[in-house]
Amino acid sequence: MISSRTTVAVREWDFILHLQAPLTPEQSDTLDGLDSFNDGRMSLVEGPDSAEFWCSFDAETLTGAIASALDLFQDFPGVLVRSVELGPRALEYNGMATPAVVPAPQ
Repeated sequence: MISSRTTVAVREWDFILHLQAPLTPEQSDTLDGLDSFNDGRMSLVEGPDSAEFWCSFDAETLTGAIASALDLFQDFPGVLVRSVELGPRALEYNGMATPAVVPAPQ
């Protein structure tokens, strides 16, 4: 019997998930108890009127990595992701930089 399995490389993908609104005190308390958000793959960055998660996920594709991160929000009721960002550093790190991409600041 011949097997025709293809091995796809898993790699690390960096991106940012922007939330629709800053976290409430109750949501912050909930976040503290969610192991899936405290395993080192996501870091919360908060501003006066914003909140975002800086993410680094292992997956075969960027869309797979983003989908894995978004799946975690099923355990985080009331928190909505507004957008996904790939900054110049992330594009370069993810191997997606082209001449049309502004280089990341040094």
